[in-house]
Amino acid sequence: EVQLVESGGGLVQAGGSLRLSCVASGFSFDDVTIGWFRQAPGKEREEFSCISSIDNNTYYADSVKGRFTISADIAENTVYLQMNSLRPEDTAVYYCASRTVYYCSPYGLRPSDYDYWGQGTQVTVSS
Repeated sequence: EVQLVESGGGLVQAGGSLRLSCVASGFSFDDVTIGWFRQAPGKEREEFSCISSIDNNTYYADSVKGRFTISADIAENTVYLQMNSLRPEDTAVYYCASRTVYYCSPYGLRPSDYDYWGQGTQVTVSS
């Protein structure tokens, strides 16, 4: 059974940091793409970061570039998202998702491009 489990969300003050984890099971981590999406109340779910495990190709949306860093530990089947300099507008439910096609688009992918999803973890940034 394929599973993705996010953790690491929480409440943090503006300017603070959080590290999210996405642990995958039930499939090989050698040649997948893992995307991070977020969804704020009343807004669409959008991809803001992506990593392709086979070549470590990455994508960052302009809104997080320079503040967030995505990385993958293939041995641990885990993708990490280090989030620094958090802003109130980063408040959302954060999801990781996987797809077997190893490709991160320079424009971001759609939710329908991904096959499996985690349950989400809440990130709240207070001002």
